[in-house]
Amino acid sequence: MGNIRAYLFRRISQAFLAAFLAVSLMGVPDVAQADQNDPRLDRLFAVLQTSDDERELDVAQSLIWDIWITHKDHTVARLMRRGIFAMANARNDDALQIFDELIAADPGYAEAWNKRATIYYLLGNYPASQADIDSTLALEPFHFGALSGRAMVHLAQQEYFQARSAFHACLEIYPAMPGVRENLRLLEQMLEQRAI
Repeated sequence: MGNIRAYLFRRISQAFLAAFLAVSLMGVPDVAQADQNDPRLDRLFAVLQTSDDERELDVAQSLIWDIWITHKDHTVARLMRRGIFAMANARNDDALQIFDELIAADPGYAEAWNKRATIYYLLGNYPASQADIDSTLALEPFHFGALSGRAMVHLAQQEYFQARSAFHACLEIYPAMPGVRENLRLLEQMLEQRAI
């Protein structure tokens, strides 16, 4: 039974980490003019909640990430691009320093908190990651990327029931979020095995 639990945990962790990092490393538009308060987000979140068209969902998700990443201050936007580049090249210490600068420059920039949460997760500093996820969600309660990050932090700490809650929270915002239903199914299967 322990082998089954370990296998399922590895499958959940590997699949979800790949999806989590993919959305965390999405590109930055050249022109920074929006943020988590952009009025277009309401319509885009409505698409995530109601559409069953995969292409439409992909476009809506990409636009949401573009809005979250952009910033009206060009210096801040440039720092974000540098931070994402450092993340993509596994220069986590450099990325951490850049995201620290971003948060100092604009503590109301939700995506800066989310990116730093990702770096803390990758560095294994789960309490710091969780704190930054909380800051992200305080600024952008519909941040499905931060919620998926919360699930990953809980999984890494073997807090399976909290991870399940975070997966469910993702699905409330984005029912078709790639990988979440499968990971939730695997997690439920693992919890069922533990109960036996």
